[in-house]
Amino acid sequence: MAKIKHTKTELKAQNEALTRFERFLPMLILKKQQLQAEILSLTHKIDELKSKYKQQIDGMQSWIRVAGENFALESLIDFERVTVDQGNIAGVEVPLFREAVINLKTPDLLQSPAWVDDVLLALKELLTIKAERETLEEERRRIQDELQTTAQRVNLFEKVKIPECKENIRVIKIYLGDEQTAAVARGKIAKKRTAGGPADQSEQQVAA
Repeated sequence: MAKIKHTKTELKAQNEALTRFERFLPMLILKKQQLQAEILSLTHKIDELKSKYKQQIDGMQSWIRVAGENFALESLIDFERVTVDQGNIAGVEVPLFREAVINLKTPDLLQSPAWVDDVLLALKELLTIKAERETLEEERRRIQDELQTTAQRVNLFEKVKIPECKENIRVIKIYLGDEQTAAVARGKIAKKRTAGGPADQSEQQVAA
């Protein structure tokens, strides 16, 4: 604990700091709760997309097995970009998925198997799901980082700053109280001496 001055000015500063910490703490706790709720929501969405992705993969594999043909699908798919908006969650800048821009080329109807169109659409859906999931994962990562920082601040206020201010206030009040008691005693001794009366031994010790 840092050394403090035992003065009324320091007591005022400690009281103001305590008021400030106690005012900000509920806001930090609320922010922490909001971030935790958002992470749970994002995790649920990510899990849903993972399940949807797996279902899509399973469906494509069954088509390919039935067709039993080898066809270069990569040449018919052009993954151009992922478009995101910028959002704000509890003060955190996050990416919000808008769309995956994926262009499909028209296959040669005479040389391509009948199932190609369906598989191309399924692949487009797969890539879109993957892009959305990755965007959500980045959003969750940023919120998790902010949650860690916010949780550290909550702990700092609850376990360090507020108890420290309260202890400082207690110590300063005791010191100032003792000083006031001693000042009163010295005043009484001085008054007796001014009136010509002798000071007893205990008062002499206080005056000393």
